[in-house]
Amino acid sequence: MPPFENRIKMETDVLAALLDAVRAGDLSTESALEALRSFPFESVGDFAKLDTHRALRTGLAEAVFCLGKSEQQVAEIVQRLAAISDHVIATRATPRQFRATLKLISGAKYHEAARMITVGEAPEPHDPNRYVAVLTAGTADISVAEEAALTLQFAGSRVERCYDVGVAGLHRLLDNLDLLQNANVLVVCAGMEGALASVVGGLVARPVVAVPTSIGYGASFGGVAALLSMLNSCSGGVAVVNIDNGFGAGVYAHRINSG
Repeated sequence: MPPFENRIKMETDVLAALLDAVRAGDLSTESALEALRSFPFESVGDFAKLDTHRALRTGLAEAVFCLGKSEQQVAEIVQRLAAISDHVIATRATPRQFRATLKLISGAKYHEAARMITVGEAPEPHDPNRYVAVLTAGTADISVAEEAALTLQFAGSRVERCYDVGVAGLHRLLDNLDLLQNANVLVVCAGMEGALASVVGGLVARPVVAVPTSIGYGASFGGVAALLSMLNSCSGGVAVVNIDNGFGAGVYAHRINSG
């Protein structure tokens, strides 16, 4: 019998096991109430309230957005989430925030390209025959794409990467046409004028999640030009997330892929 009083993973199977233990008489009602005390959130100091119920409501546990948080705040939040979940992801993390986290969790990893901290290993894909293709127009867009790709992998989706295939050299994209057309969902990250999402949308019969990136010269306005271009796409089936929002694109694509 796992020590429900001290460590409970707020996932459907574990919650069911808790209720079964009460019904079987292996766990007292008082102990069960103590285990459920963190529903629906748990405070960490006076600076954070963890949504421990999120995996039950949405299928995905809470992620940590590190921008604006101190190194110690990130470390303590990740440490507490790791105590109730098999894997944790933290986005927009700095190396200093990672080093602080590593002092509390020896198994934490830093993914420099994605600017993410992870704890635990990504689960096996829920369906290895269905995958999400993650594309970038250029090498400079890879940071956002990797945020999407790691989010997808930790959510349980298989990912296939296809980077630096922008419209300035369209033959690079067409050389990967089989990969694109066999994908269940596609995430397209592009800055500058953001044209890649429209091109991909015109080549495939699957949903395209477009991610405008803040890459480009002055008139790109930090990704606004790409955002507007993607929103005005003439290709059907293209949905657009916010500028540089690889995490949001990953979550959305996973829900389509696992639906």
